[in-house]
Amino acid sequence: MIVVMKRSATQQDIDSMVEHVEELGLKPVVLTGTERTVVALIGDERSANVNALESSPGVDEVHPILAPYKLASRELKQESTTVRAGSLAVGNGHVGMIAGPCSVENEEQIVSTARAVKAAGASALRGGAFKPRTSPYSFQGLKEEGLKLLATARDETGLAVVTEVVATEDVDVVVEYADVLQIGARNMQNYRLLEAVGQTRRPVLLKRGPSATIDEWLLAAEYILDGGNPDVMLCERGIRTFETHTRFTLPLASIPYVQQRTHLPVVADPSHGTGHTALVPAMARASIAAGADGVIVEVHPNPDHAMSDGYQSMDFAQFEEMMRECRPIAAAMGRTLGSDE
Repeated sequence: MIVVMKRSATQQDIDSMVEHVEELGLKPVVLTGTERTVVALIGDERSANVNALESSPGVDEVHPILAPYKLASRELKQESTTVRAGSLAVGNGHVGMIAGPCSVENEEQIVSTARAVKAAGASALRGGAFKPRTSPYSFQGLKEEGLKLLATARDETGLAVVTEVVATEDVDVVVEYADVLQIGARNMQNYRLLEAVGQTRRPVLLKRGPSATIDEWLLAAEYILDGGNPDVMLCERGIRTFETHTRFTLPLASIPYVQQRTHLPVVADPSHGTGHTALVPAMARASIAAGADGVIVEVHPNPDHAMSDGYQSMDFAQFEEMMRECRPIAAAMGRTLGSDE
């Protein structure tokens, strides 16, 4: 349920409504937009006296939120959310470009990549320090040492750092170094981890699970929002289908579909969505044309010798070419790309 306050409502009216909601045993969430202030009621609303809410000072209207994801729904917040983290801006005309290797391997690799992607126009650096792998014998990442190397690359270039957190016990150390916390596809429904990052004040990039429905994906985002963290970006990274020619199937129709239902920005991941370097630029262009608020891709100095995901990573020249191809598409959509202003 949401309570829409009148434009003339005073701060005292809003504070009084918050107190009233708390007295009902519900959690109030206040959202202040350019056109209106909304107070959301989170919890079991069956005991709420709607008539009493409607007659409170400063109230315009009261109506239910039909979507199961309350805080993520456009029924609650009609204005699209912009997520900012250092050099990165995603949403409302800003197409964030996040680029970097699948995993951090050494200082030269990550710093050279940061310099190259920044020069080409990226607005953030991605890189995995903790790597959850299907096989226990695969490279698992440099862990905290990798985080320190990402911080070194940020110091060198000024790029915001996006890196994955894979366990609740790692949240504090990742927060110490990262600007954006990534929740990987395998952890999309790790609810304890979602609650933990919801308690932080770091923006979160939430990847869709390979077998997750859109409602499940948005409900996963709800866990983070309900924890008090409003800065959530949804990442469409492809789903598992019967097709075997690509690593996953990247359903671009999900981008405008989700944007109709949530105010949260949507980022596309054509690297994981295809699994083939040659397909990444085309799907990046298509993602922007479909209205994506951001793109995240894998870039490596020497993909043939990458310790993980080299087969879907671009080299520096390929990334630079991709950026040249994407700019006119973003411009045609009335948006800025990456670090362009």
